[in-house]
Amino acid sequence: MTLVVAAGQAEAVAGDLDANVGTAARLTRQAGDAGVRLLVLPEAFLTGYATSVFTGDLPSEDDHAGPLLDPLRQAAAATGVTVLAGTAVRRTQGARLALVRVQPDGQVDLPYDKQHLDADEKQHFGVGDHGTSLTVDGLELGLSICYDGCFPEHARAAAADGAVGYLAAAAYFAGGEHRRDLYYAARAVENGMYVVFAGLTGRCGDAEFCGGSPVYDPEGRPLARLGTEEGLAIATIDPALVAATRARHTMLADVRPDLGVRRRA
Repeated sequence: MTLVVAAGQAEAVAGDLDANVGTAARLTRQAGDAGVRLLVLPEAFLTGYATSVFTGDLPSEDDHAGPLLDPLRQAAAATGVTVLAGTAVRRTQGARLALVRVQPDGQVDLPYDKQHLDADEKQHFGVGDHGTSLTVDGLELGLSICYDGCFPEHARAAAADGAVGYLAAAAYFAGGEHRRDLYYAARAVENGMYVVFAGLTGRCGDAEFCGGSPVYDPEGRPLARLGTEEGLAIATIDPALVAATRARHTMLADVRPDLGVRRRA
Protein backbone atom coordinates (compact mmCIF):
# COMPACT_ATOMS: atom_id res chain seq x y z
CA MET A 1 0.00 0.00 0.00
CA THR A 2 1.29 3.46 -0.88
CA LEU A 3 0.36 6.84 0.53
CA VAL A 4 0.22 10.18 -1.31
CA VAL A 5 1.47 12.93 0.99
CA ALA A 6 1.97 16.67 0.72
CA ALA A 7 4.12 19.19 2.53
CA GLY A 8 2.12 22.40 2.50
CA GLN A 9 3.55 25.87 3.00
CA ALA A 10 2.08 29.36 3.14
CA GLU A 11 2.37 32.54 5.15
CA ALA A 12 0.78 32.57 8.58
CA VAL A 13 -0.69 35.73 10.11
CA ALA A 14 0.56 36.27 13.67
CA GLY A 15 -2.33 35.85 16.09
CA ASP A 16 -5.06 35.57 13.44
CA LEU A 17 -6.31 32.04 13.97
CA ASP A 18 -9.35 32.46 11.75
CA ALA A 19 -7.22 33.57 8.80
CA ASN A 20 -4.70 30.77 9.30
CA VAL A 21 -7.39 28.11 9.69
CA GLY A 22 -8.91 29.42 6.48
CA THR A 23 -5.58 29.08 4.68
CA ALA A 24 -5.16 25.56 6.06
CA ALA A 25 -8.64 24.65 4.81
CA ARG A 26 -7.85 26.02 1.36
CA LEU A 27 -4.61 24.03 1.16
CA THR A 28 -6.49 20.94 2.31
CA ARG A 29 -8.98 21.28 -0.54
CA GLN A 30 -6.13 21.73 -3.01
CA ALA A 31 -4.47 18.63 -1.61
CA GLY A 32 -7.68 16.65 -1.91
CA ASP A 33 -8.05 17.69 -5.55
CA ALA A 34 -4.54 16.33 -6.17
CA GLY A 35 -5.29 12.94 -4.59
CA VAL A 36 -3.36 13.59 -1.38
CA ARG A 37 -4.27 11.52 1.68
CA LEU A 38 -2.04 13.26 4.26
CA LEU A 39 -1.16 16.95 4.43
CA VAL A 40 1.53 18.33 6.76
CA LEU A 41 1.52 22.07 7.55
CA PRO A 42 4.28 24.11 9.25
CA GLU A 43 5.19 24.72 12.88
CA ALA A 44 2.82 27.05 14.75
CA PHE A 45 0.94 27.59 11.49
CA LEU A 46 -2.49 27.97 13.08
CA THR A 47 -1.42 30.59 15.62
CA GLY A 48 1.49 32.07 13.73
CA TYR A 49 5.13 31.79 14.82
CA ALA A 50 5.86 35.10 16.52
CA THR A 51 6.93 36.38 19.92
CA SER A 52 3.78 38.49 20.11
CA VAL A 53 1.76 35.28 19.85
CA PHE A 54 3.86 33.29 22.31
CA THR A 55 3.63 35.96 25.00
CA GLY A 56 -0.12 36.43 24.52
CA ASP A 57 -3.22 34.44 25.35
CA LEU A 58 -2.79 31.12 23.57
CA PRO A 59 -5.72 28.97 22.46
CA SER A 60 -6.45 26.02 24.73
CA GLU A 61 -6.82 22.34 23.93
CA ASP A 62 -10.59 22.82 24.12
CA ASP A 63 -10.38 25.71 21.63
CA HIS A 64 -8.68 23.45 19.11
CA ALA A 65 -11.31 20.77 19.62
CA GLY A 66 -14.17 23.27 19.24
CA PRO A 67 -15.62 25.50 16.51
CA LEU A 68 -12.28 27.25 15.90
CA LEU A 69 -11.21 24.46 13.53
CA ASP A 70 -14.61 23.90 11.89
CA PRO A 71 -13.47 25.16 8.44
CA LEU A 72 -10.48 22.79 8.52
CA ARG A 73 -12.62 19.95 9.85
CA GLN A 74 -15.09 20.47 7.02
CA ALA A 75 -12.31 20.55 4.42
CA ALA A 76 -10.85 17.30 5.75
CA ALA A 77 -14.26 15.65 5.66
CA ALA A 78 -14.96 16.84 2.11
CA THR A 79 -11.63 15.62 0.75
CA GLY A 80 -10.73 12.60 2.87
CA VAL A 81 -7.41 14.25 3.75
CA THR A 82 -5.83 13.83 7.18
CA VAL A 83 -4.21 17.14 8.21
CA LEU A 84 -1.35 17.78 10.62
CA ALA A 85 -0.79 21.43 11.49
CA GLY A 86 1.49 23.13 13.98
CA THR A 87 0.05 25.30 16.72
CA ALA A 88 1.00 26.98 19.96
CA VAL A 89 -1.37 25.70 22.65
CA ARG A 90 -2.15 26.24 26.31
CA ARG A 91 -2.31 22.83 27.93
CA THR A 92 -3.23 22.15 31.54
CA GLN A 93 0.47 21.66 32.33
CA GLY A 94 1.56 24.81 30.50
CA ALA A 95 2.21 26.17 27.01
CA ARG A 96 3.50 23.84 24.29
CA LEU A 97 4.35 23.86 20.61
CA ALA A 98 2.17 21.05 19.32
CA LEU A 99 0.77 19.27 16.29
CA VAL A 100 -2.97 19.21 15.72
CA ARG A 101 -4.41 16.27 13.79
CA VAL A 102 -7.68 16.77 11.93
CA GLN A 103 -9.13 13.55 10.52
CA PRO A 104 -11.75 13.11 7.78
CA ASP A 105 -14.23 11.67 10.28
CA GLY A 106 -14.20 14.95 12.21
CA GLN A 107 -11.95 13.86 15.08
CA VAL A 108 -9.44 16.45 16.28
CA ASP A 109 -6.61 15.84 18.72
CA LEU A 110 -3.16 17.14 19.62
CA PRO A 111 -1.01 14.00 19.60
CA TYR A 112 2.48 15.47 19.89
CA ASP A 113 4.36 18.26 21.68
CA LYS A 114 7.77 19.44 20.53
CA GLN A 115 10.54 17.73 22.52
CA HIS A 116 13.49 20.00 21.68
CA LEU A 117 13.10 23.75 22.15
CA ASP A 118 15.38 26.19 20.36
CA ALA A 119 16.57 29.65 21.38
CA ASP A 120 13.77 31.92 22.67
CA GLU A 121 11.21 29.08 22.63
CA LYS A 122 12.65 27.98 25.97
CA GLN A 123 11.30 31.16 27.57
CA HIS A 124 7.72 30.44 26.54
CA PHE A 125 7.14 26.69 26.31
CA GLY A 126 7.65 23.40 28.08
CA VAL A 127 8.91 20.27 26.32
CA GLY A 128 6.93 17.24 25.29
CA ASP A 129 7.64 14.11 27.30
CA HIS A 130 7.09 11.43 24.63
CA GLY A 131 7.58 10.66 20.97
CA THR A 132 4.56 9.95 18.78
CA SER A 133 3.85 7.94 15.66
CA LEU A 134 0.53 7.76 13.88
CA THR A 135 -0.90 5.46 11.23
CA VAL A 136 -2.49 6.70 8.00
CA ASP A 137 -3.82 4.16 5.50
CA GLY A 138 -1.88 1.42 7.28
CA LEU A 139 1.52 3.18 7.23
CA GLU A 140 3.28 4.23 10.44
CA LEU A 141 4.77 7.73 10.46
CA GLY A 142 6.80 9.51 13.13
CA LEU A 143 6.02 13.08 14.18
CA SER A 144 8.43 15.94 14.76
CA ILE A 145 8.48 19.72 15.04
CA CYS A 146 11.38 21.73 13.61
CA TYR A 147 14.36 21.52 16.02
CA ASP A 148 13.46 17.88 16.81
CA GLY A 149 14.78 17.01 13.36
CA CYS A 150 18.25 18.35 14.20
CA PHE A 151 18.77 15.39 16.56
CA PRO A 152 19.47 12.11 14.74
CA GLU A 153 18.19 10.04 17.64
CA HIS A 154 14.72 11.57 17.34
CA ALA A 155 14.10 10.24 13.83
CA ARG A 156 16.00 7.05 14.66
CA ALA A 157 13.61 6.30 17.53
CA ALA A 158 10.65 6.57 15.15
CA ALA A 159 12.32 4.38 12.53
CA ALA A 160 13.36 1.75 15.09
CA ASP A 161 9.76 1.63 16.28
CA GLY A 162 8.46 0.87 12.79
CA ALA A 163 7.94 4.23 11.07
CA VAL A 164 8.46 4.37 7.29
CA GLY A 165 8.20 8.15 7.24
CA TYR A 166 9.10 11.15 9.39
CA LEU A 167 6.75 14.14 9.33
CA ALA A 168 8.36 17.46 10.22
CA ALA A 169 6.38 20.68 10.78
CA ALA A 170 8.95 23.46 10.81
CA ALA A 171 9.63 27.19 10.76
CA TYR A 172 13.15 28.02 9.52
CA PHE A 173 14.19 31.64 9.55
CA ALA A 174 15.53 33.12 6.34
CA GLY A 175 19.26 32.38 6.25
CA GLY A 176 18.80 28.85 7.63
CA GLU A 177 18.42 27.17 4.23
CA HIS A 178 21.71 25.24 4.39
CA ARG A 179 20.93 23.59 7.71
CA ARG A 180 17.30 22.99 6.72
CA ASP A 181 18.35 21.09 3.63
CA LEU A 182 21.15 19.18 5.36
CA TYR A 183 19.35 17.94 8.47
CA TYR A 184 16.26 16.42 6.91
CA ALA A 185 17.94 14.75 3.96
CA ALA A 186 20.29 13.19 6.52
CA ARG A 187 17.38 11.93 8.62
CA ALA A 188 16.01 10.24 5.50
CA VAL A 189 19.20 8.53 4.33
CA GLU A 190 20.47 7.40 7.73
CA ASN A 191 17.14 5.71 8.52
CA GLY A 192 16.12 4.60 5.03
CA MET A 193 12.76 6.36 5.31
CA TYR A 194 10.77 9.18 3.76
CA VAL A 195 10.83 12.65 5.27
CA VAL A 196 8.01 15.14 4.73
CA PHE A 197 9.12 18.64 5.73
CA ALA A 198 6.57 21.48 5.81
CA GLY A 199 8.19 24.88 6.35
CA LEU A 200 6.66 28.23 7.14
CA THR A 201 7.30 30.83 4.45
CA GLY A 202 7.09 34.61 4.11
CA ARG A 203 6.66 37.11 6.90
CA CYS A 204 5.07 36.34 10.27
CA GLY A 205 5.31 38.95 12.98
CA ASP A 206 8.80 40.43 12.95
CA ALA A 207 10.49 37.46 11.25
CA GLU A 208 10.98 36.19 7.71
CA PHE A 209 10.80 32.45 7.01
CA CYS A 210 12.36 30.56 4.12
CA GLY A 211 9.90 27.81 3.21
CA GLY A 212 11.68 25.29 0.98
CA SER A 213 9.35 22.39 1.80
CA PRO A 214 10.48 19.03 0.33
CA VAL A 215 9.55 15.37 0.45
CA TYR A 216 12.69 13.19 0.58
CA ASP A 217 12.89 9.56 -0.50
CA PRO A 218 14.67 6.92 1.66
CA GLU A 219 17.99 7.82 -0.01
CA GLY A 220 17.62 11.48 0.96
CA ARG A 221 16.75 12.65 -2.56
CA PRO A 222 14.03 15.29 -2.96
CA LEU A 223 11.01 13.92 -4.79
CA ALA A 224 9.31 17.32 -4.68
CA ARG A 225 10.37 20.71 -3.33
CA LEU A 226 8.95 24.22 -3.06
CA GLY A 227 10.80 27.52 -3.02
CA THR A 228 9.30 30.39 -1.03
CA GLU A 229 5.93 30.34 -2.79
CA GLU A 230 2.68 29.10 -1.29
CA GLY A 231 1.92 25.58 -2.43
CA LEU A 232 2.15 21.83 -1.97
CA ALA A 233 5.10 19.49 -2.44
CA ILE A 234 3.44 16.19 -3.33
CA ALA A 235 4.98 12.71 -3.43
CA THR A 236 4.12 9.07 -2.76
CA ILE A 237 5.39 7.04 0.19
CA ASP A 238 6.06 3.46 -0.89
CA PRO A 239 6.83 1.07 2.01
CA ALA A 240 8.28 -1.46 -0.44
CA LEU A 241 10.99 1.04 -1.34
CA VAL A 242 11.68 1.61 2.35
CA ALA A 243 12.12 -2.14 2.85
CA ALA A 244 14.37 -2.44 -0.20
CA THR A 245 16.50 0.53 0.85
CA ARG A 246 16.93 -0.78 4.38
CA ALA A 247 17.88 -4.21 3.03
CA ARG A 248 20.55 -2.65 0.80
CA HIS A 249 21.83 -0.07 3.30
CA THR A 250 21.62 -1.66 6.74
CA MET A 251 22.50 1.27 9.01
CA LEU A 252 19.22 1.02 10.91
CA ALA A 253 19.80 -2.66 11.67
CA ASP A 254 23.50 -2.27 12.37
CA VAL A 255 23.35 0.51 14.94
CA ARG A 256 25.07 -0.53 18.18
CA PRO A 257 23.30 0.35 21.42
CA ASP A 258 26.58 0.52 23.32
CA LEU A 259 30.01 1.50 21.98
CA GLY A 260 31.78 0.59 25.20
CA VAL A 261 34.07 2.70 27.36
CA ARG A 262 35.70 5.52 25.42
CA ARG A 263 39.48 5.60 25.68
CA ARG A 264 42.08 8.18 24.78
CA ALA A 265 45.20 6.86 23.05
